[in-house]
Amino acid sequence: MRIAKIPIVMLLPVTVVLCLNNGCVAGETSMTTQQEHHETRHQASTPPNFMVAFLGDQGEREGARAVLRMVKNEGADMVLHQGDFDYEDDPELWDQLINDMLGTHFPYFASIGNHDDDAWPGYQQKLQARLARIPDATCEGDLGIQSACRYKGLFFILSGVGIMGSNHAPYIEAKLSSNHAIWRICSWHENQRLMQIGDKEDTVGWGVYEACRKGGAIIATAHSHTYSRTHLMDNFATQSIASTATTLRLEKGKTFAFVSGLGGKSIRDQEAELAKNPWWASVYTSNQGANYGALFCTFNENGAENKASCYFKDIDGNVPDAFMLVSNVQPGLSSQNTSANTGRVLSWSLPKTSNER
Repeated sequence: MRIAKIPIVMLLPVTVVLCLNNGCVAGETSMTTQQEHHETRHQASTPPNFMVAFLGDQGEREGARAVLRMVKNEGADMVLHQGDFDYEDDPELWDQLINDMLGTHFPYFASIGNHDDDAWPGYQQKLQARLARIPDATCEGDLGIQSACRYKGLFFILSGVGIMGSNHAPYIEAKLSSNHAIWRICSWHENQRLMQIGDKEDTVGWGVYEACRKGGAIIATAHSHTYSRTHLMDNFATQSIASTATTLRLEKGKTFAFVSGLGGKSIRDQEAELAKNPWWASVYTSNQGANYGALFCTFNENGAENKASCYFKDIDGNVPDAFMLVSNVQPGLSSQNTSANTGRVLSWSLPKTSNER
């Protein structure tokens, strides 16, 4: 058998000519190039240094305004709100609060909270109107109840588990399994008792936690008016810890959960038996002198598309928690922190926590 010369032109099909004793046959086959791989990843990437603020349990008084003022001052590009809005069943009031503090076109996404259900049609209408004003943002499904959204490379599920809707775990599993984003987030309001440090009971079941873990999604919750964050977990139902490192390496089967419930309504204390559980990496409650605040995560930090840095900050400037993330959800991404333009290694460090100052 004789193989003829094979001309290869990058970014074009490859022509192959196979010659046997009874003649030659020509055909085409495709070649995936490094540039095509880069373009595919780029479509699923967030812009460099894209900051998201996570908060819940907001209210409509000065504490809520102070948190939103801090969100603006920190330079956040987006808010992901884990439920409980103004506590007044007043969608107009709540929407005006967001408009006054952040603007009518600010990217603000939310899940239903247990104090939002009575006036939910009005809240959902406000969220839909805001969504329509945000270029590049798309959501499918029942917004804030059982919906899957995409914005700036982030993929996030807004769930009403424990409050409204049904079959949340299968929905989450299906949406995560069919998505290729580097960063994915599950956002809902309520908790399992062991996934918070206050007085809340089991209301959502382990199924949703496990569906998000299997899909490599960050789990964002509120409900308990405190802040707490787990270590990297490889099973929430059994509270199995995968790692206690301050750099959390996310993958399908390993993630973390947090409660960011200091959005402005009130600040509660912790239950000692819950707070001392070994899976907690950080707790911040009235016992530690907490004030209102939010969790901030900067994705694609300095152009490293699968890296992020996060910190919880309160309105007094205290930073009780800071940690790093590396997403290995999509295999093949380099974990080196380099500039896409220069290949230069960039600095990547945590802000100092309150205890280090």
